[in-house]
Amino acid sequence: MLPPGLFNNLQEVLLSRKGGNNTTNNEQQKDDSVGGDSTEPSTSTCNENAADENDSSKPVILVTNGEGIDSLGLVYLVQALVRLGLYNVHVCAPQSNKSVSGHSVTVRETITVTPVEIDGATAYEVSGTPVDCVSLALSEALFSWSKPLMVISGINRGSSCGHHMFHSGVVAGAREALICGVPSLSISLNWKREDSQESDFKDAVAVCLPLINAAIRDIEKGVFPKSCFLSIEIPTSPSANKGFKLTKQSMWRSALSWQAVSANRHPSAAHFMSNQQSLGLQLAQLSRDASAAGAARRMTTQRNIVEVESVGAVKSDTNKVKKYFRLEFVDKEEEDTDEDLDLDFRALDNGFIAVTPLSLSPQIESNIQMTASDWISGTLHWGEQ
Repeated sequence: MLPPGLFNNLQEVLLSRKGGNNTTNNEQQKDDSVGGDSTEPSTSTCNENAADENDSSKPVILVTNGEGIDSLGLVYLVQALVRLGLYNVHVCAPQSNKSVSGHSVTVRETITVTPVEIDGATAYEVSGTPVDCVSLALSEALFSWSKPLMVISGINRGSSCGHHMFHSGVVAGAREALICGVPSLSISLNWKREDSQESDFKDAVAVCLPLINAAIRDIEKGVFPKSCFLSIEIPTSPSANKGFKLTKQSMWRSALSWQAVSANRHPSAAHFMSNQQSLGLQLAQLSRDASAAGAARRMTTQRNIVEVESVGAVKSDTNKVKKYFRLEFVDKEEEDTDEDLDLDFRALDNGFIAVTPLSLSPQIESNIQMTASDWISGTLHWGEQ
């Protein structure tokens, strides 16, 4: 459950949105927070707010995401936080898109960290996953501060409702922060290919900023929940949202569709495989540098280096046919078996900003515990006979 203080802040946000000048205020807030009408993220070779990094009077906010440091959702969010002038903003985000990496980490490999210029923020891109980014940032090995006040992961392009949270890199970034004892939020925009446009990210930033500020105030007061992080799902049309709604995680998920792709039917597959061969050679070199012994075991011949199973179907030198598949998420029709309007995806589809507390608790429901206990007891008793 969320504390009363955060509920009060949510109510303040909702009331402020219902004022007489709601439209004007929202537009002004969006312009002030995300830089007017420009749709291009601004970067700079000189950091005008470099002195802020050492300003201990301002709380440190760490921003990460799943889609990579160049994604509009992250850049617009960082710009808005910097313009507020209230926080020291630091960024540690993946170098490339890791939006479906889940809670994976990079082990037995060396990752690279490169500084990136984002005006007003201290930023690094990491050749790893969102969990790598958060774990590294909180390890005191990269930044001079010991711990940020809050970690914000987002804004992601696409919903993380239901079972999508298990695949989601943006949710994993917030979860890792909570594991490390830092309050966190994950933010996703319910992007629809046919309906959404890039400017929706600016609207998404504008509507979630009040909740971010409310959460930071409550963290400073010591009343923000410590046993969970918040997953914030913003509807497809952010500026037309119906307000915030406290929701529960659902069981909804997209269907996983595996498609066999023939190199003969898709000429681009040959070009793809050519690129993968070059990539394979580069990865092989990195592996040799990282672990000579492991490389010796894995790369007994040059042929093994370039075998990347992604698309098409080709014959190897040993006349064995390899099959290649591509995974896609396919939206499926929602079942009407559960009419609970407090579920995350239902609130999102109804135009609300869904706020779902997600816990790290290993506890399971008592009926599930009893069923499993009965089965285990019965199985062990049968085995002893």
